[in-house]
Amino acid sequence: MKRGQQDTSAIQNIIAKKTQITGDFISEGDIRIDGIIEGNVKTTGKVVVGAEGKIIGTLESSCAYFEGSFQGDMKIAGLLTLKSAAKIEGDVITEKLAVEPGATFNVSCKMTSSVKDLQSGGKTQKTA
Repeated sequence: MKRGQQDTSAIQNIIAKKTQITGDFISEGDIRIDGIIEGNVKTTGKVVVGAEGKIIGTLESSCAYFEGSFQGDMKIAGLLTLKSAAKIEGDVITEKLAVEPGATFNVSCKMTSSVKDLQSGGKTQKTA
C-alpha cells in the first residue's frame, strides 16, 4: 500500500437500529445495516442486513447477507445469502445464491457466472 492511501478493507460502516437514512450511501468498505436506508447503496465490500435492517431502493455490492428485508433492484457480484427471516422483493442479479428455508424471495432473478474467455488469453469475465 502506498503512503497516503487508506486500506479500504478495514472500513466498517454501521447503520444502527432506529437510524433512518434517505439518499445514496456509497462506500468502499463493508456495511452493516440494522436501521433503514431508502435510496441507493453501493459498495465494493460486503453488505450485512440484520434482522431489523431494511433497504428500499437499489443495492450493488461484492456479496450480501440478509436477515432483514429488501425492496428494489439488487446486483451482487458474488454470493447472496438469505437467512430464514429474510424478505426480498424486486429484481436480483447475482453470481451465487444461498437461501435458507423460510426466507421470502419474491423476485425476478438472473444468475451470472464466471466464464473463461479463450480469445482473451484465458482471462475470466462475467456473463449474464
